Order: sequence, then C-alpha cells, then structure tokens
Amino acid sequence: MVAEGGNLYLQSLMLLGGAIIAAPLFKKLGLGTVLGYLAAGIVIGPVARLISDGENFLHFSELGVVFLLFIIGLELKPSRLWALRHSIFGLGLAQVLLTGIALSALTFYVAGIALEAAIIIGFGLALSSTAFAMQVLEDRAETNQKHGQRAFSILLFQDLAIVPILALIPALSPHGVSQTSGEYQFATAIIGIVALIVAGRYLLNPMFRIIANTGTREVMIAAALFVVVGSATLMQFAGLSMAMGAFIAGVLLAESSYRHELEADIEPFRGILLGLFFVAVGLSLNLTVIMENWLAILLAVPVLMAVKIAIIYVLCRVFRSSHDDAIRVAFLLPQGGEFAFVLFSAASAAAILSSSLASELVAVVTISMALTPLSVALGNRLLAGDREEVLEEDFDGAGADVLMIGFSRYGQIAAQILLAGGIDVTVIDTSANRIRAASKFGFRIYFGDGTRKDVLEASGIRRAKIVAVCTQKKDVTNRIIDLIQSEFPDTKLFVRSYDREHTLQLRAKQVDYELRETFESGLLFGRKTLEELGISEDLAGEITEDVRRRDEDRLRVQATEGILAGRHLLFNKPVTPEPLTKPTREAKPLDKITEETLAPAGGTNLAETEPAE
Repeated sequence: MVAEGGNLYLQSLMLLGGAIIAAPLFKKLGLGTVLGYLAAGIVIGPVARLISDGENFLHFSELGVVFLLFIIGLELKPSRLWALRHSIFGLGLAQVLLTGIALSALTFYVAGIALEAAIIIGFGLALSSTAFAMQVLEDRAETNQKHGQRAFSILLFQDLAIVPILALIPALSPHGVSQTSGEYQFATAIIGIVALIVAGRYLLNPMFRIIANTGTREVMIAAALFVVVGSATLMQFAGLSMAMGAFIAGVLLAESSYRHELEADIEPFRGILLGLFFVAVGLSLNLTVIMENWLAILLAVPVLMAVKIAIIYVLCRVFRSSHDDAIRVAFLLPQGGEFAFVLFSAASAAAILSSSLASELVAVVTISMALTPLSVALGNRLLAGDREEVLEEDFDGAGADVLMIGFSRYGQIAAQILLAGGIDVTVIDTSANRIRAASKFGFRIYFGDGTRKDVLEASGIRRAKIVAVCTQKKDVTNRIIDLIQSEFPDTKLFVRSYDREHTLQLRAKQVDYELRETFESGLLFGRKTLEELGISEDLAGEITEDVRRRDEDRLRVQATEGILAGRHLLFNKPVTPEPLTKPTREAKPLDKITEETLAPAGGTNLAETEPAE
C-alpha cells in the first residue's frame, strides 16, 4: 500500500466509501454484494487509478478469508467434520485430481504450453475461491444445506491440496532445486498441524478461561484475534494456507463454552475484511494485460468455468447428489481461487512460467471470480425442482412478551392458544411459504434464522419474557438453546422436544419447560380409544393420568442415571394383551393396572423415533 504524503487514510476512506455505495446498490439490483465490492474495486483502481497498488491491499484483506474459515470452523464440531470425511477425501480428492488433469491436458495439447508449466496451471486453476463460494452460501443461508456441505467439503480438500501442489514447483523448476525440499515441506506441514492441534486442545480453553475471569472484554477480543492470526501464521510458516490454520483453530474451539463469545467478537472483523478482499480483487485487476491478451483471456475464462462445471456436476452425481444439488455445487465453484495468485507468482519466480503468462493467468482467475454471482444465477435457472424462496430479513415492529422460533404445525397451535389468551407473540421462521401464509392471518411473523445472535437481537429477545423454541429438527433446536443460554442466560426457555432422548438432553440443559411433540396427542388418542371400547370417561381419565405420571417417573430416573431412552429396557417381561371378547367388557380397576400392562408389547420402552412432520 502506498502511504506516502498521508495517502493511507485517504485510500482507506475511498475503499470504505466505495464499498458503502456499491454493495447496497448491487444488492438492491439483485446482483449481490460480492459483485458490488468487485465493481467498487475496479472503478477505484484500474478505471479511475485512484489507487495503483492493489496487490498489497489484497494480501492484507486476505485476513477476511482467514476470519471466515475460523467462524466456519467454530460451527463444525469434530464429530460433524468426521461425518463429512467421505465428501472431503472422496469428492474433494476426485475433483482436484480430475479437474487438474483435464485442465493440464488442455493447456498442454491445445495451448501448446510446456508440460511442466501446464501441470502447474492445470492444478492451480483446479482450485476454487473459498471467499467467493462461502460468501454466496452465507448470503443465501445455504451453508448448512446438503449442497452447501458438499461445496464446503470440496473447498476444504482444496486447501489441503495446497501442500503437494506447492511441492511440485521445486520438482518441476529448471533451476534444479533439491528434491528433498518437497519432503521437507511436507514434514513441516505435518509438524505445524500437530503443534496447532496440541496447542488448541491444551492451551486455548485455559487461556480464555483466565481472560474471561478478568471481565475485560477488550482483552477477550484481542485474544480472539491473536488466536486466529496466530494459527493462520503458523500454518503459513508450515507451507499450508492461512485459512486452513484458522479453520483448524475454529474446529478445536467448536465445543468450547466460549464459542459464541468468540464468534461475536470476530464477526465484525470478518465482515469488513472479507468485503475489502473482494474490493482488493477488483483493485488488482490488470486492465493492460487484459487489453493486450483479450482474445486469449476471452477464450480461457469460459473454457475454465465450463470444464470445472462439467466435472464437478458429474462427480456430485457419482457421489449421489441430486440433480439440483449437483447443479448448485457445480455453478458455485467454477472460478479460480485465491491460492492461484500465490502459486503462479511462485511458479514465475522458479522460471516455470514467464511473468507475462503469470499475469494473464491472474487476470483469468480474477475475471472468473467476478463472474461467480452470474454463474450462480445461471445455475439457479437450470434447477429442476421447486426452490424455496429466501426472503429479506426485516424486523420492523418485532418484540413481544413471547418470542417463538419455528412456526410449523406445533408452533401454529401453540401460538393460537397464546393469542387467544391476549398474549403478544413475535414469530421467526425460515420458510417463505409459511411466513406468507401466516401473515395473511395477522401473525407478527418475520423471516429469520434463530441460530444467529443478530437475528435474535433484532427480533426482540431481550424484551421477551419467554422464548418458545418450536423448531422441528433436534440439532437446530439444540443449537438455538446453546446460543440463547450462552448469550442471553436469563431468558426462560420453553422447548418443543423431538422424542424421549431429546427430552433427556433438554432436561440436562436445564430448560424451563419441554414437551414431546407427540406425547399429549398420543395420550388423548389412547384415552378416546378406551372410552370407545366401553371404559368410563372417569376411569379412562385416571388411566391417562397414571400413564403420564409413570412416564414422568421414568424420565426422572433416566435423567438421574444418565440413561437415554431406547438404550436400556425398563420393562423386560413380554406382554400378551388380553383379547377383547366384547366392546363393553368391564375395565380393570386402576389399582390393578401394573407396570407390566403399561409397558409396550415386547417389554421395551417407547423410543418415539418416528420422523417429525
């Protein structure tokens, strides 16, 4: 960055001003904030020449990618990461190898470039942009959807592939660099990863505990920045990407009690720096190189994107993704990646690529990045199924005594009871169809994700006397509860439970009230059936209350002993139900109803594992 004559502040002002103007404008036009940042960078840099040295801005703003990967790591517990291993090391490996070989072959046979250079070009262009892809997924709230997880798995393996690709440079260099350098680099990377894992496991949590006890928020923020930048620097020293280091640190802290605090501290820096990264990509665009080689670049960009789209689509289908998910992933990852800037510079220094060819390749990568939002929009037009609409978040007028999160059938029934009792209810949900339908009936319902702290704040959680969590999926419910208990510890939580096991988990979290979604309706159904079979209403009611009491007793025992439903048998003697000879037979007295007759046939306790809604 050129800072002579006090220009540093003026340049910073221009960058921030350009971002403030362009991002909202492009979002309003439906083109996305990423394209707005790029346009601002292009206007400020190559067009108006207000800032000439965009590469230094690019290196600094890459911290935005680092912070992004750290926050993603915080959302991925090791167990969840392990569940993605087939996508990471199967789909990711196949994508890098096949795309690298295909692009290398095209470069060698069609463009006539030397084999050594073609290999570096092919595998360098096989990698995609983590910053662009993840920003698009976040903007569309698709990070946790199936195609979002597939795309993330590919990007994660691409970061791992940086080490062997970098090791190719000394091996292919005409300077005859020692072959041991690749082995040394690999060993250094392994040592760096092990050191980071050990530090994260044994040092980070104690450090944050000590800092938290001081009650000094600014020190906590400084510690969070230190961990992110420190882990990124360690991985860079070990020959890996800085983003990979930050991601590993995030995963190691994913189960920490300080996870939500760290995420809240890092989020503002992540947002600003990632926006500056996109601006810096536009700044670094070399219009002179593009004008001199416009025909080659004009051909190279669509070929690159088409090859990557075709290979990624086929591989996703092979790995059993649906057509729509494969289309989404393929059209999300056709661009070149940030790592190409480093790789092509290193290859140029090692005399594998000429400086002019390296500049052309950087221009190809930059233009392909700029076309990412348009590529995603094109992919959406090729989807076969119905796409769920994503609404804009607007919480104007939100805030009530009860904040309800989730508005499927369970929440709708509960909300009617509250409204009939004269209680104000604010509802947030992620289904555009439900929001549109409920709004017609006068519900104060807003589009928002209850797993986000900023959404909870905007929807009035601090005003709410009770938060009713009525979401359908156990993992989503648990994430919301963990977030609220961490960030808003005085909030009363009334929670919809999925099944018996989930009930025990919620009681362990000490929520104020929970109810299994099918329990009361099942009791009423059984009671009405008894009445139809000739048992009096009073006795049927007493039987129902006795079943409810016994169920509560079993839950208390299980909660005390730490036994989850379905893993142990509370009743072991099989029961053969007495056949009914006539509908009006005399019912057994309540005092003769034993635990044996209350147990389900076969002696097992109810697991209640049927899918919800």
